[in-house]
Amino acid sequence: MQMPCPLILGSTSVYRRALLQRLNMPFEVVKPEVDETPLPGEAPAQLALRLALAKARAVAHQHPNAFVIGSDQVVDLNGECLGKPLTHLNAVAQLQRMRGHHLVFHSALAVVHANRQHEEVRDVITRVQFRMISDEAIERYLHQEQPYDCAGSAKSEGLGIALTQGIHSDDPTALIGLPLIALCDMLRNVGFELP
Repeated sequence: MQMPCPLILGSTSVYRRALLQRLNMPFEVVKPEVDETPLPGEAPAQLALRLALAKARAVAHQHPNAFVIGSDQVVDLNGECLGKPLTHLNAVAQLQRMRGHHLVFHSALAVVHANRQHEEVRDVITRVQFRMISDEAIERYLHQEQPYDCAGSAKSEGLGIALTQGIHSDDPTALIGLPLIALCDMLRNVGFELP
């Protein structure tokens, strides 16, 4: 009996790891070494798709007989890319600019298998309406949640939900960072048996 190809998550995100664990399939985690700097003039969707594929390819290069999942999330604020703030000051600035706006979260997903020369990429879109929130509310949220590793400082699975007025998506896991509905479809396309 032939052993199935291993599944690798090309991400060290604790959020993506927790989401992938929901599928009850064994997988490994490998950190992709990818420069995430946007290219000049790169649109948010293009950036998210490029980085998701680059992360999956980087790991697949080291593990050519594995199915590698790459993912990236970029927030589109009127055509401008917003990523992870990394610092408190950056998070304050992001949230101040986002308040009262409609935003588009691009949660890009890639599945790559080097030896089979298989690559599939998708962009799962989530539209979010942010509330008009005060500077004091922003500070309270950041001190409690510390979402410095979340695109747009928006941790919707936690207290960040209180910052939103509405969320519209075909996949409730997309906003957290790994669109499981799309991923299940992509894995079925390459022969993984899922419920």
